[in-house]
Amino acid sequence: MKLRSFTVMPTIHLTTFIEAPVERVFDLSRNIDLHKLSMTKHKEEAVAGIRFGLIEKNESVTWKAKHLFKTRLLRSKITEMIKPKLFIDEQAQGDFKMLKHEHHFKPCDNGTIMIDLIYFETPYGAVGKWFNVLYFTRYMRGLIEQRNKIIKEYAESEKWKKLLMK
Repeated sequence: MKLRSFTVMPTIHLTTFIEAPVERVFDLSRNIDLHKLSMTKHKEEAVAGIRFGLIEKNESVTWKAKHLFKTRLLRSKITEMIKPKLFIDEQAQGDFKMLKHEHHFKPCDNGTIMIDLIYFETPYGAVGKWFNVLYFTRYMRGLIEQRNKIIKEYAESEKWKKLLMK
């Protein structure tokens, strides 16, 4: 009898409560300028595609940033959008074998529940899988938590007006 091996794709699931209307949280989450602010530690900048403002369905952005001791490029495309409930971005070009980020937004009585589901595959076979287990999943989670902290900070204060009321 031959046993089939299977691999489980790394998945990150984060839930964040934000005391702000769902439309505001949705728009801040797809705002290129806010993303740059949340990733200043990594010197992340939009170098091609949509470089400012709100990204829409079928649009792409190419990010240049320093991650894991190396300057990297990642082109991401919005493949699905249902305002203000969901948008999905997927890697079109970059270091991953596959990267998909689902952004879900659920209104509730006193704000918005924001849910991030990130699915990814790194290259390098078995070595890449061990790297995911030992380090990379935690690194990616930290990036999304930092991003969500900034979204929450802007959405729950008057700062959101600087980005969404231009």
